[in-house]
Amino acid sequence: MTEEKVSVDINEILDAAIEAKYNRVDQIEFHRRVVESGLSRSTIEAISKAKKEPEWMLRLRLKSLELFEKLPTPNWLPDVLSSLNVSNLELYIKPDVERTDSWEQIPKEIREYYEKLGIPQSEQKVLGGLVAVFESEPIYANVKQELQKKGVVMMPPEEAMVKYPDIFKQYFMKIFPASDHKFAALHGALWSGGVFVYVPKGVKITTPVEGFFVIGTEMEGQFEHTLVIADEDSYIHFIEGCSAPQFKNFSFHDGMVELFANDNAHIKFTTIQNWSKNVINFNNKRAWANKNSVIEWVEGSLGSKYSFVYPSTILRGEGASSTSLVVTLASAEGDWKDSGSKMIHAAPHTRSRVVNKNIGFNGGVNVYRGLVKVNKGAVGSKAFVKCDSLMLDEKTKAYTFPHNQVFEEDADVAHEAHTFRMSEDQLFYLMSRGISEKEATSMLVLGFMDEIMRELPFEYAAMLNKVIKLELDKLGAVA
Repeated sequence: MTEEKVSVDINEILDAAIEAKYNRVDQIEFHRRVVESGLSRSTIEAISKAKKEPEWMLRLRLKSLELFEKLPTPNWLPDVLSSLNVSNLELYIKPDVERTDSWEQIPKEIREYYEKLGIPQSEQKVLGGLVAVFESEPIYANVKQELQKKGVVMMPPEEAMVKYPDIFKQYFMKIFPASDHKFAALHGALWSGGVFVYVPKGVKITTPVEGFFVIGTEMEGQFEHTLVIADEDSYIHFIEGCSAPQFKNFSFHDGMVELFANDNAHIKFTTIQNWSKNVINFNNKRAWANKNSVIEWVEGSLGSKYSFVYPSTILRGEGASSTSLVVTLASAEGDWKDSGSKMIHAAPHTRSRVVNKNIGFNGGVNVYRGLVKVNKGAVGSKAFVKCDSLMLDEKTKAYTFPHNQVFEEDADVAHEAHTFRMSEDQLFYLMSRGISEKEATSMLVLGFMDEIMRELPFEYAAMLNKVIKLELDKLGAVA
């Protein structure tokens, strides 16, 4: 099998999107520039043909491309993206390797990359299933026998589209439609790879399952799609891992996660995102929660230069609840971490809790954008939001943009926000006990994150701890 590639000038697309944000170009001009960039109907048709997709998926892709050209540019898109060098980005790369369920059959150079990340050991020790995506396609998929015996389905979405067409078509891009915003539409047009999981009624998976996504080359675009469906009275913990080596040029990530929790189901979705510093990261995440179901988001957004991620839950059934715990790290001048959570209370007696922890130093920028919406009729609903920003130097910036829309009088909505500087008194106390300045700083930062660290599996909490300490090594004197 030969490697297949589809390329586009993403610089032209980002430039045009930002100019459209300020009404400097009309829709006709935007369309012309998008086509000139290499993103056209024929590009979409080529990707769909290479993946041997059914007609309905090609129609969805083409409709998404149409929406990408028509939808306004989101206000949260920063102007600085127009200055990046991301021309000739490869949107679709089919690696020269067949998908397998055996690590030994993966080419040595790719296998060594995953081994450095500790993925095979994690699968053997703590995971019930794993799908690994390299570049634009899944290269490894394995579900342990005990999960298969319970009827759990875990496979790449391309395979699920063929084997389970009805349920796949019922949910794919229904929870997060392409019409939501411009970059959701771009994802709908270009998606490739990812994970599909279905947990049958009454099945509770005691071991986590994982999807691990790697950007393997510079100037690459990755658009993986994760769809998790938990039927009535079921439980699953899904872990999403993201990594990329350091390249000279930028790469682009525009992934999507859709979760559906049926009545009394429970989904926990944990993300450890450690893209390298030259990745632009868009991550579209949304869940539907039916009656008495539970959705938990845990988001560790540590890597990438520019990151935009807002885990969201629509509480559609009475008694449904959701929590979202997000930590971001902006550790260098020019880093832009845009995060937050959205909770939509659309049924009575629903509950939500959002905790956002932002850490910044060396001139990084953290932005919190959150939404709590309580619809009319969602009586007895309760929402709590806590947004904390920790700045370790004078150059760092933190912004908070909370948005509460409460249309039901019989509801409780609370929001609190705090912005902290590193406490010199606490630092002095620890150093007076013989602890070095860097170690004392690490202790205070990790203490600040404790509320989120406690929600991670031990192996991932240890990894997050290590990454934070490595990032803090870049920090100069604080006190």
